[in-house]
Amino acid sequence: MATKSTINKTNLNIANMDTNYYAEHSLILAQHPSENDLRLMVRILAFIFNANEDLIFCKGIAQDDEPDLWQKNLSGDIELWVDLGQPDEKRIKKACGRSDKVIIYTYQEGMANSWFTQNKKLLNRLKNLSIVYLKIDGDIEELCERSMSLQANISDNELNLIAGENSIFIAEDIWK
Repeated sequence: MATKSTINKTNLNIANMDTNYYAEHSLILAQHPSENDLRLMVRILAFIFNANEDLIFCKGIAQDDEPDLWQKNLSGDIELWVDLGQPDEKRIKKACGRSDKVIIYTYQEGMANSWFTQNKKLLNRLKNLSIVYLKIDGDIEELCERSMSLQANISDNELNLIAGENSIFIAEDIWK
């Protein structure tokens, strides 16, 4: 019998001074059995950095032809495709061909540097692609719970993520 996904509920309050976006979101995320707490939290970070009313979580890790998050316009065209980690060349090309803008958030320094170096030539050719390395200062997995209440304050491309008395700083390092 297959292991079922874990359901995580997050009450997220975002104050983004960089984009003047202020909103509260009630998120329900399915955590795939193979997805660790770090990756789940990075999905939430990607949502925070790109938040708007039309951004939604997809099946991501459980579905090959969908990103982790996307934003579609009213006619169903993909405006924003967000992937995490180090996707392969075929997936990146497919994403860039299907959407107006693609952002890949990478977060594991050693693996991210190696992946970026190996794929730099391809990545630089794709005009609608951005690569962002998330510098996470602290143990973000400690914030991960089945039910979370998070405050996200963004200023100067730096995020202060607060859960109760715990606070983590995350900076975006734009690689492309």
